Amino acid sequence: MAGRRLNGDQVPSWLCVLLLTETVSGAGSRGLSAGAHVSPEFPASGGKEIPAVDCRDVCTLNVSDRCSFVRTNPNCRSDGGYLDYLDGVFCHFPPGLLPLAVTLYAVWLLYLFLILGVTAAKFFCPNLSAISTSLKLSHNVAGVTFLAFGNGAPDIFSALVAFSDPRTAGLALGALFGAGVLVTTVVAGGIAILRSFTAASRPFLRDIVFYMVAVFLTFTALYLGRVTLAWALGYLGFYVFYVVTVVLCTWIYQWQRRKSLVCSMPGTPEVLSDSEEDQVSSNTNSYDYGDEYRPLLLCPESTAEILVQALNPLDYRKWRSKSAYWRVLKVFKIPVEFALLLTVPVVDPDKDDGNWKRPLNCLHLVTSPLFCVLTLQSGVYGVYLIGGLLPIWAVVVIAGTALAAVTFFATSNSEPPRLHWLFAFLGFLTSALWINAAVTEVVNILRSLGVIFRLSNTVLGLTLLAWGNSIGDAFSDLTLARQGYPRMAFSACFGGIIFNILVGVGLGCLLQILRGHAEVKLESDGLLVWVLASALGLSLVFSLVAVPLQCFHLSKVYGICLLLFYFNFLVVALLTEFGVIHLKSV
Repeated sequence: MAGRRLNGDQVPSWLCVLLLTETVSGAGSRGLSAGAHVSPEFPASGGKEIPAVDCRDVCTLNVSDRCSFVRTNPNCRSDGGYLDYLDGVFCHFPPGLLPLAVTLYAVWLLYLFLILGVTAAKFFCPNLSAISTSLKLSHNVAGVTFLAFGNGAPDIFSALVAFSDPRTAGLALGALFGAGVLVTTVVAGGIAILRSFTAASRPFLRDIVFYMVAVFLTFTALYLGRVTLAWALGYLGFYVFYVVTVVLCTWIYQWQRRKSLVCSMPGTPEVLSDSEEDQVSSNTNSYDYGDEYRPLLLCPESTAEILVQALNPLDYRKWRSKSAYWRVLKVFKIPVEFALLLTVPVVDPDKDDGNWKRPLNCLHLVTSPLFCVLTLQSGVYGVYLIGGLLPIWAVVVIAGTALAAVTFFATSNSEPPRLHWLFAFLGFLTSALWINAAVTEVVNILRSLGVIFRLSNTVLGLTLLAWGNSIGDAFSDLTLARQGYPRMAFSACFGGIIFNILVGVGLGCLLQILRGHAEVKLESDGLLVWVLASALGLSLVFSLVAVPLQCFHLSKVYGICLLLFYFNFLVVALLTEFGVIHLKSV
């Protein structure tokens, strides 16, 4: 094809657009990823290769040319995931059914967020808690490391997936900054509106100062336009410094508390800590209603009955007592929960048997590794043939079956084995890959919606991705405040997102650098990303000034001000995205 002359009637309209774009913009247009290669499927003109342009230009072409455009433009391809959403909407749906395709994508996006929530809450976090218990970590270290990773898993995996492609790096920054603005304004303001309280002064000041430094580091990286190896390691090192600071502050506080108790008068009754009070209240006020449903004559369950009961995601007693809304949501959760129960083991150290289910755990030794190899790099490694004969997934099934058989005959149904705690690590890895697979599809859908509606990755990150990843934290924090724990919920607003931004940006860029990139390019979407970063900084400065001025007593007025701040920020961000607010060129 090189050197072959094309007649005028043989040149499609999308090729004319590409040639025109090359003539006008020279090196390419907005959205061209660094180092983007040229597809060999592109026609050649006079021996000159035609560069790829912004995929969002597809909507400016004729309907008949859109399919070939998205299939041959490198910037329209998805490097990961199982489904090609752009190919589906432009090649498999008729043009008149575009609204239907977008609706289906939106429903699938909501279901993916449901998968993320169920996986993180019921499988990822419990296994992380079991790992921290097995490693005998203190509550403070576990809270700012393993449990913070569990609570921020969707944000972290979204950042890792988005940073893996220069075209979607803006999606990661938009999601991390957008979630930060959402949590520190809407969630924190909602807590103050629900219940007035006095915030813990020292933890609040410590967390907000660290968070402001993290935002400043990201703001500087955006200004420089790149993240180097030293910069990525600096992110992770700063988070380690934050963990050490939390541990030291807690140790100093406990030491002062013990000293004050020793110096108190002998007849003074001992003051219980918060955790001890919770334990006493739970022991005195709780009642195990499950005892009423236990049979009078206990008989051991068979292996088949244990397996069926362990794979059943529905509690019939709870089903009868819950509302219709809960039942509808549960119907959508059942397929996801069943698949997770089948592939992800969960270790619960609070139970006497550690949640040991002998037949199911033996089955996990086959299904969990099989799921891992079929989801790693979207299944590319799983179908690789060893010696050109046997695929890797078959080897994993054979090895897992042998290990499951040994475990089954060496253990019993009633007593967990000594190495049962190792299943927590297997469950952690499998649930992490579940989250990674769902997040990959979320990022691809959002990028496709951005192409269809000609929206930047940053605005998609600060809206849809940030809302979807933060809705679980929002509900949990607001529920804590409603139940009478507003201080705990307010502290979680500022403490948890520090992990997200430092580890999300640091680890995401570090993995890309280790894959052979000298540095990670941060191509900002114009003025919008600066509006986003500035809004997050201003919200933190507002809280840093307003909370001490109120003597750390937060009222409804403070909460309403935060909600108004987020509403104004959202309006400014959308006006900036659609070009109403812009910088005048000099």
